[in-house]
Amino acid sequence: MTKESINRRSFLKKGLAATAGAALFPSIVPASALGRNGFVPPSDRIVMGAIGVGGMGTHNMTNFLSKKEVQFVAVCDVDERHNDRAKGLINKQYKNQDARSYGDYQEFLGKEKLDAVMMALPDHWHGIIGVSVAQKGLDIYGEKPLARTIMESRAIVDAAHKNNIVWQTGSWQRSQKQFRDAAELVRNGVIGKVSRVEVGLPDGRTSIGTPPIQTAPAEVDLNRWLGPAPKVPFRGILHFDWRWMMDYSGGQLTDWAGHHVDIAHWGLGFDKIGPVEVDGKGVYPVDGIYNVPVEYVINCKYENGVEMTIANQSHFTSGRKGKLWQREDNWKLGMGAVWYGEKGWIQVNRGGIWASDPELLKTPSDQFKEKLYVSHDHWQNFLDCVKSRKETITPVETAHRSISVALIGEIAMLTGEKLKWDYKQERFTNSAYANRLLARPFRAPWQMPQL
Repeated sequence: MTKESINRRSFLKKGLAATAGAALFPSIVPASALGRNGFVPPSDRIVMGAIGVGGMGTHNMTNFLSKKEVQFVAVCDVDERHNDRAKGLINKQYKNQDARSYGDYQEFLGKEKLDAVMMALPDHWHGIIGVSVAQKGLDIYGEKPLARTIMESRAIVDAAHKNNIVWQTGSWQRSQKQFRDAAELVRNGVIGKVSRVEVGLPDGRTSIGTPPIQTAPAEVDLNRWLGPAPKVPFRGILHFDWRWMMDYSGGQLTDWAGHHVDIAHWGLGFDKIGPVEVDGKGVYPVDGIYNVPVEYVINCKYENGVEMTIANQSHFTSGRKGKLWQREDNWKLGMGAVWYGEKGWIQVNRGGIWASDPELLKTPSDQFKEKLYVSHDHWQNFLDCVKSRKETITPVETAHRSISVALIGEIAMLTGEKLKWDYKQERFTNSAYANRLLARPFRAPWQMPQL
């Protein structure tokens, strides 16, 4: 952590002292300096920048711009169109033209004086940039999944812990009431001892064939967009559609595990552990450039005997026949998490919360011995923790454990093996080949920063 970041963090926590130092800074900064009405105490101001301002990045940035304690000053994206749009939003908010933009994250980190960074990037860039930002001692709001591989994910965790930064993962479902209610009911034994969990994620994307080689948009630095991924001819795969290519993502499996596996773990109290066994099967495209699974079923077993099945939603809904596996009873939307216990089941997803007996959901919370972390605003929770230095509702280790289930499940599908997983050492104990897939080679000159 840099000396500068320590000084800034102390400033955020303590505010301005009424000493000679106060003569250098006014004790109250006029809001006109920040583009707002009223006054904003300097001790509450959090200076932020963003790396990655596409769709999700813009959504996150807009949420932060609405917070009175945030001063957004700069953005970084390999697409000039994204940068121009993001700068426009910042300048409109503050009624000036002061926002700065960069195409190189290293230049951005080297020049900007920040307290925190919002990151929303293709998965294959999460590891290198996440560690780089953490090494600067900057607090991070980072999109899920935490990283593309187990090795990169663990590197982010280690960098965050070593540099004592606050990390919030964009697994915002933990800040929604129905998810907290469901997890709290399960954690407090309302359905008795849980024996199994089912997690439904979206169906995969079908093939688009092999588009012709094209010229990348002039506004995009394609070499930097590819970064550590292999250099390949440009066939129109860029924003959003990178999710269907294994060089950049694991498809819907890794995109959504950070949401619904995360909630399944929350209800089980598994935020700091992982499975001990995993196997899986996938249906992969037989032609075209998309190569992530269009269907998938992963089975995991934890050391306390709980079993978890993760599959694309078609396998959990009646009336739709998948190639791998299908439940007979109907799920609500086929998405979310369902915990099965001795006394019944509870399901939750973005559509609501259900139970085998609706009376289970009426259990008074004042009877609960275990109360879960309460957040009503995921972005505000991050800002509050930046100031208090407390742990966020979705900290870095939790995010790592949530995505690890999907990442080792992906490896089980690729190898066709039933794998034994040591979640403490983060190694497979029965397959040297599977262990080779815990990391991936980086294209030169990019490499993981040394901790």
